[in-house]
Amino acid sequence: MSAGDPGGRLQPGGTASPTMAWRPRTVPEQLGLAGLGAAAASVVYPTLSQQTGIGLPCPLRAFTGVPCPMCGMTTAATGLAAGDLQAALAANPFVLVLAGLTLCMAVLMAARAAGLAAPAAQWPGSRRRQAYWAVAVLLASSWAFQLHRFGWV
Repeated sequence: MSAGDPGGRLQPGGTASPTMAWRPRTVPEQLGLAGLGAAAASVVYPTLSQQTGIGLPCPLRAFTGVPCPMCGMTTAATGLAAGDLQAALAANPFVLVLAGLTLCMAVLMAARAAGLAAPAAQWPGSRRRQAYWAVAVLLASSWAFQLHRFGWV
């Protein structure tokens, strides 16, 4: 192997070819992990906030008065974690979309780790564009809900 070879095999002519290419986690998996982290935080946050008196204000709303598309998500996630579906839906109904996607990604990642599902593959450009549009529509819908909720529209 050459000095800069990351564990590959030498090919004729001295070039290295790795036996298995390293690949970072996919964006959906990263978002799933972030969702799991947020779910864990939504269980701990109410107790921590109550004991310290420190809250998490929305920066956009604090500076401009305009709610952001994710306004109410902390309240919605803590309500969902506490089993208060009505409070969660009143704060931000899109928490159910995020919780559902997080649950799906957690199951998929567990299945991949157990060898029960195929490894992640690169999405074609058309599928990525569809995903970006879906996210944009969800964010726009969430923002419209928040603007209506706070009396802006």
